[in-house]
Amino acid sequence: MINIPMSVHGHIKIFDPISKEIFVDKDNAVHYENISNAMALTLANRTTGWIQEMHFGNGGTSVSSTGIITYLPPNVTGQNASLYNDTYYKVVNDQSSLNPNPGVNFMQVNHSQGQVYTDILISCLLDFGEPSGQSAFDNSTNFNDTFTFDELGLKSWNGTPGAGLLLTHVIFSPVQKSLNRMLQIDYTLRIQSLTNLA
Repeated sequence: MINIPMSVHGHIKIFDPISKEIFVDKDNAVHYENISNAMALTLANRTTGWIQEMHFGNGGTSVSSTGIITYLPPNVTGQNASLYNDTYYKVVNDQSSLNPNPGVNFMQVNHSQGQVYTDILISCLLDFGEPSGQSAFDNSTNFNDTFTFDELGLKSWNGTPGAGLLLTHVIFSPVQKSLNRMLQIDYTLRIQSLTNLA
């Protein structure tokens, strides 16, 4: 038996692609049970398991009347873990027929020869007109607004849209999505062997 220690590390950047203003730039938590299952299913060429969707929610924080933000811990335990309050998602698998715009919602595998790690870049764009029902301007004082996001996660494909296993989860300061701005999310997962010995 060959024992090759592996690690999965994630980083998320949320920004306005026009103004270049950065709203979130931080590491995320990984759900190791679910991601190990997803990797095994994918390596075994099964019909489920790969990264399919990026989910957004508004239940990761609470904001006091004085502006103090309390952050809940990421949900990365238990196979049925999910976002605290999942309010919107987009398909980021550019090979899926369920993805209406694979040109801006896609995944890209980056590997340099000789390195013991490979990066998956998951890119997602929330355009001006999406989600439907958002506020006109980014001046809301309601931090519980449906599209004032403070949590985000990647989910795998299990055959039913929106119902895959949570692979990663990140909690951050609330960011409002409104009609007057776009949000670009660049999510990098680094899969790394901790040894180059076979």
